Amino acid sequence: MQRVLKMLAPVLLGLVLWLLPAPAGLTPAAWAYFSLFAAVVLALVLEPIPPALAGLVGVTVAAVFRLVPLAPDKAPSPGEALKWALSGFSDGTVWLIFGAFMFALGYEKTGLGKRLGLTLIKRMGKKTLGLGYAVALADLILAPFMPSNTARSGGTIFPIIKNIPPLYGSTPENNPRGLGAYLMWTALATTCVTSSLFLTGLAPNVLAQSLVEKTAKITLNWNYWFMSVLPVGVILFLATPLLTYIIYPPTQKTSENAPIWAAEELEKLGPISGREISMALLAVGALLGWIFLKDYVNGTTVALVVICVMVTAKVVSWEDVLGYKQAWNVLAWFATLVTLADGLSKTGFLKWFAGTASAYMQGFSPTATLLGLVVLFFVSHYMFASVTAHVAALLPVMLAAAMAVPGLDMTVASMALCATLGIMGIITPYGTGPSPIYFGSGYIKSKEFWYLGFIFGTIFLAVFLLVGFPWILMRG
Repeated sequence: MQRVLKMLAPVLLGLVLWLLPAPAGLTPAAWAYFSLFAAVVLALVLEPIPPALAGLVGVTVAAVFRLVPLAPDKAPSPGEALKWALSGFSDGTVWLIFGAFMFALGYEKTGLGKRLGLTLIKRMGKKTLGLGYAVALADLILAPFMPSNTARSGGTIFPIIKNIPPLYGSTPENNPRGLGAYLMWTALATTCVTSSLFLTGLAPNVLAQSLVEKTAKITLNWNYWFMSVLPVGVILFLATPLLTYIIYPPTQKTSENAPIWAAEELEKLGPISGREISMALLAVGALLGWIFLKDYVNGTTVALVVICVMVTAKVVSWEDVLGYKQAWNVLAWFATLVTLADGLSKTGFLKWFAGTASAYMQGFSPTATLLGLVVLFFVSHYMFASVTAHVAALLPVMLAAAMAVPGLDMTVASMALCATLGIMGIITPYGTGPSPIYFGSGYIKSKEFWYLGFIFGTIFLAVFLLVGFPWILMRG
């Protein structure tokens, strides 16, 4: 029954909006497209069907009814409607996301990700606080190369650290606050920070980059993103394990057995293999290419080159690539989301929204207006079960509102909004990909999870507003 209601809700929302008269200044065609877009967004939030399928249904319906013109005031032909519907699959950033998922596959298949995590625990894990920093450092090392924080934290970090608390009698049923709850929250909070720090640290970051480029005609490259978030990222990264230790303290203060266990697991892995070395060199090469070759080689091209070398050098097999369903699913999902967001611009909805929003923002300074938009964008994440859905639904609208403010630098506005995408994931048990994994571990009870989410969400946002926001304004 619940699934039926979730299936009906997006359809009913779309129909109700479509039947309402179009707002003044907006064409019926643009209002019809927005009705479809709103229905797809609700489907992304409720997830009655897989998100990628929801996006595919949306672009298909728009193509069937030819809702998106390729030229102003001109109905598209069937062929033009199909061309628009498939345009997301030719988007470079979508393929960059796919390529980065292949890097994650390389870490998994070679065992390099597991080796890094175990090595840090072996060297830093004698004290519980040191163990927290070891977990954080492992995530930091992986973050630039693994844009899926679900794969990075949920798929690489979590399987390692879940073995540690039972060594001290800390299980979800018995003494969860001994060690397990501290480690789980530290891992989740840290991955939210690293997800904001790097453009390639969170898949929706790259989606946001594409939407900014399409909506505001501005490119946020890897280096600009990193330098813009660096002060906040460093502060929160260094503070998070300690803050967790103070706010949500473990009763087990030492962890002498963790390094012993990690050493035993490393012994089982054996010496570092040629495949692991190759994967490490390719990952570093890709990162250097993204930073230093951006004026000569497109970032997506760099990723495709690395994938070709990975397969040719047998770091991973072609069968591994074909069988990595998560990457292909994300490819289809993001391609349709990019297309749907682009439709808001092509139908004239964003232009209308910007004009309407400007009427309500008169009298406020550009800085005050942007500050309000950032806070609203962050807090509204309570309504979303996915950062991706949040980006697709609200970022184009927020950008349109910012574009309506005279004198507001859109590069600054775009970066200020996008910089919050990782840290906002901390606020709920469903806020970002790894959240359900750590919540489902059973170490952190529901009431505690919501409480910690509110506390850390407030801290993360406050640090961003006090440090990151002025820094981004100053850099321009």
